[in-house]
Amino acid sequence: MTESGLLEKYLRLTHEALDAVRPAPPKRSFLAGASDDFIAMARAYLSDAEHFQQQGDGERALAAASYAHGWLDAGVRLGLLDGGDDDVRFTPFR
Repeated sequence: MTESGLLEKYLRLTHEALDAVRPAPPKRSFLAGASDDFIAMARAYLSDAEHFQQQGDGERALAAASYAHGWLDAGVRLGLLDGGDDDVRFTPFR
């Protein structure tokens, strides 16, 4: 797969994952702030990825998209974010 194709795949995957997650902790818990931070970091890195893509910098775009998805995946894995039982967009539990 080309760098461009890989980038498109990861941008799509990350957009889908961002749309799918929901904060898991109750709104008044300390962890609610942490789940909000994970989502905010994912959004920021995804925005960076799209910016780099528009600038023609595929390498940085792919790195930023990977970081964005990593924040979401880690949040689901830690229980800060609810990703449902989606083991396609998120690392499965074992």
